[in-house]
Amino acid sequence: MTQRTDNGDSRPIESRADLLSVFEGGEKPPADWRIGTEHEKFVYRVEDHRAPSYDEKGGIRDLLMGLVEFGWKPVIENGNVIALSGADGTISLEPAGQFELSGAPLENLHQTCAEAARHLGQCKMIGDRLGLGFLGLGMWPDKRRDELPVMPKGRYAVMLRYMPTVGNLGLDMMLRTCTIQVNLDYSSEADMVKKFRVGLALQPVATALFANSPLTEGKVNGFKSFRSHIWEDTDPDRTGMLPFVFEDEFGYERYCDYMLDVPMYFVYRDGKYIDVAGRSFRDFLQGRLPELPGEKPHINDWTDHLSTAFPEVRLKSFLEMRGADGGRWGRICGLPALWVGLLYDGAALDAAWDLVKHWSIEERERLRHDVPKLALDALTPDGRTMRDFAGEVLEIAAAGLTNRARLNSAGDNEGGFLDPLRDVVATGITPADRLLDKFNNDWNGDVRRVYSELSF
Repeated sequence: MTQRTDNGDSRPIESRADLLSVFEGGEKPPADWRIGTEHEKFVYRVEDHRAPSYDEKGGIRDLLMGLVEFGWKPVIENGNVIALSGADGTISLEPAGQFELSGAPLENLHQTCAEAARHLGQCKMIGDRLGLGFLGLGMWPDKRRDELPVMPKGRYAVMLRYMPTVGNLGLDMMLRTCTIQVNLDYSSEADMVKKFRVGLALQPVATALFANSPLTEGKVNGFKSFRSHIWEDTDPDRTGMLPFVFEDEFGYERYCDYMLDVPMYFVYRDGKYIDVAGRSFRDFLQGRLPELPGEKPHINDWTDHLSTAFPEVRLKSFLEMRGADGGRWGRICGLPALWVGLLYDGAALDAAWDLVKHWSIEERERLRHDVPKLALDALTPDGRTMRDFAGEVLEIAAAGLTNRARLNSAGDNEGGFLDPLRDVVATGITPADRLLDKFNNDWNGDVRRVYSELSF
């Protein structure tokens, strides 16, 4: 969740057209399509594996400030450095100090992978100095909620109060999970619709290939991606597979209506987050929020609100693919490779849509529900295993990357970034399976070994 800054669009919303303009403003010709990759990691103290607090010596604030030497600029909220901005995008904090890079919009995957490598190299250099290490997993494998700090960001205080009122696992989502996401462009409303549908239907493929959260509080939790399962019991008003996306009339208008029905979290005014959790944005448009009587929203408020829904694919002025667990370096490059291959080439997009266009709402929901537990062993609506189906999806993605023909200095196209995912399909072994094998065998159930063997 990238933090709010004050340099956005403060124009008042005067009509429905202003709401739709955010989506329409994202339209770009294919030559201008970019790739934005976001990835989170857990931070721990090397000496005792504890999650560091924001304020402590050598903690999260010191980690942020250490990165300033690489040219990053501090972003301040209420006197606290809560993010950094720079040429490689934005570094921000998730609620319990999970460290996130929201990368810059880049032209190709070679640049994306170089950006991730730069960021991880910088983090490791400062982390080594401070005695901090980093884990790329989908969920803390050992930490209880009450062992985790909370970062001093206003929006998180609002969410921490609200989450337990609408689901059982929302606090786990906030405090104990990490993800990799990729943000992609569209050329028109019709292009957005097709990409949204393919992205939603195939999101369980990403969940299976990136499954990496099988341990909770030092024990096997029965899931390959417990992070993905958590979203099923977080907040039904703002999560899920959005069946309306597959209806004939879907477009900007329908997504706008969906977001108007998503309960609000906050309004940001004068550097502070005002708690309006559960209120209606429709009432805000009429100046009827009890906390801000008579005040109506700005475009900034709408873009803030768009960031508070968490479906498997999310629309803002771009599309976000949200189904993958956190992982290590090669997987950070692998997720954008999957989605760029599928969505940024016309022939690949058509082929991907042909795979899923006949699935029913119930079939899509069943697959989304089964994959967190079963991963590659889940059955698709066609009766195939996810492993077999994912192999076909990867072939389409590889063809899409070949057609894009974005070459590096050695003459290689972007297809090599799919190799970690090809390995999962070829072996039938997900990151979660590898972690479970180590935990049950080499580690003899000692989860502490994760810190010495699976850190960045």
